[in-house]
Formats: sequence, structure tokens, C-alpha cells
Amino acid sequence: MAEWTIEAMRDSDWQVAREIYQQGIDTGEATFETAVPEWSVWDAAHRRDCRLVVRAGDTVGGWAALSATSRRPAYAGVAEVSIYVAEPYRGQGLGRSLLNALVLDSEAHGIWTLQAGIFASNDASIALHRRAGFRMVGLRERIAQRDGRWRDTVLMERRSEVVGL
Repeated sequence: MAEWTIEAMRDSDWQVAREIYQQGIDTGEATFETAVPEWSVWDAAHRRDCRLVVRAGDTVGGWAALSATSRRPAYAGVAEVSIYVAEPYRGQGLGRSLLNALVLDSEAHGIWTLQAGIFASNDASIALHRRAGFRMVGLRERIAQRDGRWRDTVLMERRSEVVGL
């Protein structure tokens, strides 16, 4: 099997990224979303830069992207992380590689704070973010419902050591 590489997501990667996103939705532990949005909606909600895929040949094993947390200029350097790994490749280090690459890419684009809202029960995602330098800043109890059930989220953030000093 070819070696995994991380590169910029192309618009043409959306079909497979969409499938990976749906796999995350299906777990019930990755997002409050219950359906993958259309490309135009997803594209408009995410920054054009800081979109990555991990690829081996023609196989995309996961993706990561950033979305703005606010339209206010004061928060231009704050972004929210989305990261998804295809089910067959979970637990193999792809998520760690993707998130570490996203951190570097975000800093190259002037982002000083990354944040992630993670279901409190998603131990694997919390551990992944901790390994990438995120810290828990709070617990948002019963913040929203998924499938009629109130869920808590952990708010995590990572402050850049090179941007915004």
C-alpha cells in the first residue's frame, strides 16, 4: 500500500470527504449534524485555506478543515476544527498526522487560536486534541440535542506559540 501523505483538499475530494463525514455522523459521537450538507453549504461554511486530506494513492483516509468562529475582525485569527477519519483507518495515526498538519497550516495562515467542541463522551477525539496541544477550557452541559437527547460538549482550544505573540 502507498504511503499516506497530507495535502490540500481539492474540490474534487468532496465526494469521498462527504462519505467520511457521513461515517462520523453515523457514530452519533462526532457532531450534532444528522446529515451531510450539500457541497455549496459546506464550502461556504469553511475557510478556503486550511483544508487538508490524508491520501495514499487514490484513497482518501480522512480530512480536516477550519471554519471561522466569528465574522468580527477581532476574531480573524480564531477558527474551529473539523476532523474526520474514515472508519477503516481509525486508530492508525491518520487523525494525529492530520491534526498536527492542520495546526501548522493554520499558523501559516495567521490563526492564533484553534478551538474544538467535542462530545464529552468522545474520549478518542479528546485524547487526539490533547496530544496536539489543545487544553480543555470548559464543559458545556446540555448545550444541544442530538436525536432527541441532550448532549454535553467539551470546549478545547490550542493557542499558537508563534502567531499572535
